[in-house]
Amino acid sequence: MFDRAGKRCYESASYYRLQYNIGYNIIVHIHFLSEIAPLILYHQEWYNGQGYPEGLKGEEIPLGSRITSLINAYDAMTSDRPYRKSLGKEAAVEELIRGSGTQFDPRVVDVFVYILTTAEST
Repeated sequence: MFDRAGKRCYESASYYRLQYNIGYNIIVHIHFLSEIAPLILYHQEWYNGQGYPEGLKGEEIPLGSRITSLINAYDAMTSDRPYRKSLGKEAAVEELIRGSGTQFDPRVVDVFVYILTTAEST
């Protein structure tokens, strides 16, 4: 999945796309978890329709998936990874704002940033 320099290998892209289908197929058959299965399946969809697995756009993407996508991205940016250090909260928020309307639902970004900055000021 990573080359010797710690960068993601191109060949692993199909693996990452496949893992969400696998997760969905497991969760959808567990009675008490089946309602959240779409969050797993669609959390890589982009607000502008450029994501996967189905290229859903805007309101076509379940709200829970739009929220999960943003939280997943924020966590990835603010956590140390084998291939890079954390970007830090400020840089992560800037990146979320930059992706607002393309990768992320602008309303979800606005609410998340508001909650995050309000929590930090208290």
